[in-house]
Amino acid sequence: MKIFRRNTNDTFESLTKSYFNELHVWKDTENKVEILAGLIDTIRPKKTTNLKFFNIDPIIDFFKENEVERQNFIAFLKEILVYKRINTIFSDAGILQETDFFYEVRKRIFAKIIPYQAPKNTLEFVLNQVFYDASDPEWLEKIPMIQLTELFYLLEFTNIYEENQPDLFLAEVIQSMNLLLQRSSGKALETDVVQMVPEYHEHRSPFSGFEKELYLLEDILKEENTPCYVSSEDIIYKQLNIMFRQCNDFVDKAFHNASKYGISLRVNQNLLRIRQQLKRLGELMPFLVIDNEEDKTPKTIQLVLLLIRHNSQKNNIETLVSDSVQVLSYEITQHTAKTGEKYITETRKEYFKMFKAALGGGFIVGILCIIKVLFSKLPVSDFGHAVLYSMNYAFGFIAIYLMGFTLATKQPAMTASALVRAIQEGMKKKKTLPEEKHHEFAVLFSHIFRSQFIAFLGNIIMAFPIAWLGIWLIDTAFSYNIAEQKWLRLINHLSPVKSPAVLHAAIAGIFLFLSGIISGSVSNRDKHFQVYYRIQEHPWLKRNFGKGMAKRISEWYERKWAGIISNFWFGVFMGTTASIGAFIGLNLDIRHVTFSAGNFALAMYGSQYQLTISQIAWGSVGLVLIGFINFIASFGLSLALAFKSRNIPFQELRSISRAVWRYFRKKPLRFFFPAKINDAEAK
Repeated sequence: MKIFRRNTNDTFESLTKSYFNELHVWKDTENKVEILAGLIDTIRPKKTTNLKFFNIDPIIDFFKENEVERQNFIAFLKEILVYKRINTIFSDAGILQETDFFYEVRKRIFAKIIPYQAPKNTLEFVLNQVFYDASDPEWLEKIPMIQLTELFYLLEFTNIYEENQPDLFLAEVIQSMNLLLQRSSGKALETDVVQMVPEYHEHRSPFSGFEKELYLLEDILKEENTPCYVSSEDIIYKQLNIMFRQCNDFVDKAFHNASKYGISLRVNQNLLRIRQQLKRLGELMPFLVIDNEEDKTPKTIQLVLLLIRHNSQKNNIETLVSDSVQVLSYEITQHTAKTGEKYITETRKEYFKMFKAALGGGFIVGILCIIKVLFSKLPVSDFGHAVLYSMNYAFGFIAIYLMGFTLATKQPAMTASALVRAIQEGMKKKKTLPEEKHHEFAVLFSHIFRSQFIAFLGNIIMAFPIAWLGIWLIDTAFSYNIAEQKWLRLINHLSPVKSPAVLHAAIAGIFLFLSGIISGSVSNRDKHFQVYYRIQEHPWLKRNFGKGMAKRISEWYERKWAGIISNFWFGVFMGTTASIGAFIGLNLDIRHVTFSAGNFALAMYGSQYQLTISQIAWGSVGLVLIGFINFIASFGLSLALAFKSRNIPFQELRSISRAVWRYFRKKPLRFFFPAKINDAEAK
């Protein structure tokens, strides 16, 4: 039995002549699907990025000029395709199967490495073997319909609307539609989903109406002596479209209500799954309609292309992640936007209030620097040090938060969403001059920049002397210089040439970003599960402390809890990084500008003020770089997430940058100091 092998220099014509001549070589080949895959390999373009159209005229001409090969190829295709079931391509491919997001990601990654193979009697198996490349739908859809139609007739295919179809292709499509609708209807009735749309509580579910109309339409199509399609003017099909729109409105309303009721990852995945199933139904519904006889062949071709597209992209991870985080990221960034408003100063009063808050934050950080050095001297394991450092950071950050102080670089992660909101407002306005489009954004950015500047200044001004005072007091009281053995390490950690300080500052920036995500996520979760209301109406609290106290506890929890959890985990991230790095053999650590200022003071005292000019210079440069990288990393990630959550194109950054630069050239001092009046030019 002959085994199919293809050489790299084979062409479509040479392979076809070799396997489909009068000797019928393909009948003696072990795997016929491999021959078909080999033929597709010969015509598959190497790049599809800038491909405007794909020409198959040479293939059409070949079959016109070679009748024997054409007839044999037709027989070959029929042998491969006849009685092949669609299986679950339309009902399953590319649609979430689980509400567990991480399980779905793992499953798709595994399928990318070792693709799932359907039974050999299904069309899915053929498509997996032949159109295995993710780019296949792109170039296939670039083939002109007139060429595809000509090839369709040359190869003597039959459209799906003919009564003599042996595999009842269209019947399988309708079966897939039924399955999609039943699944979406069941999920839409789950308690957590219904909770998102109280507007529908007193109304019948649109999904039930959709099911009813689809069953009516299916019964009509099954009747004898009737065509297996309807007209677009058919009353049942029109009613089906109405119910379809109502089902989409149900899902849209649920997502819209996320800002009011919160949303959990599980509910988000359920709604996303329903939306995907409705989208698939919307793609399949037009194939039930034929208004003109000449539409049958193009619609058959379009359905096949759709089949190939969904089968090729069923393991797409990028789309899954993008769709899954869209709503959640929006709600999280909405929370940080509201929280971030207090980090934006406009008036001089607010500016100096921020400075005082930053001084308070620097005071606590200076003490934390002393405590960390003392913890480092304890004879415990790396795990023990990780726990001690984490608690030091965590409780320090929580104290800064609860006392109303400010930690520089915590602001960018919170203010990015406020900036994006300003971008959206600018994009809505139809102004004659492009440079005016983002003027409000530029003004807001100047407010944030100067707020960040004064927060940096306040933190550093206070952290440095407090750390120095602390080490001096300990030395004076106990005659013990706690940094005497560590000063060289402390100063080298600030140097960008003697340590990976820039990398470590970026890691800290990432943690700042994650702390903002955690804050928004906790707030969103508590809102969805009505935690505030449940505390307020807790019978034990009301009975023992009174209604007023229960309400105050609830309000305090609503205002503070998300921030407490966020700061706790920020501390854990900061405290465990070095130990994790040591465990896996990587030089990982964190550098935060405020702590670095405190460590600078400790290094100076520990060395008995013997630092060289070079060490002081590189330490100062490192301090500035660390602050800049902290800001860029946390702000950049937060801005990217906010852009993504609101579907703002990243190309908008160009016009935004120009607007900021124009405003900076016009009023540079606004980026460092507030105006004497409340920025009247922004009005």
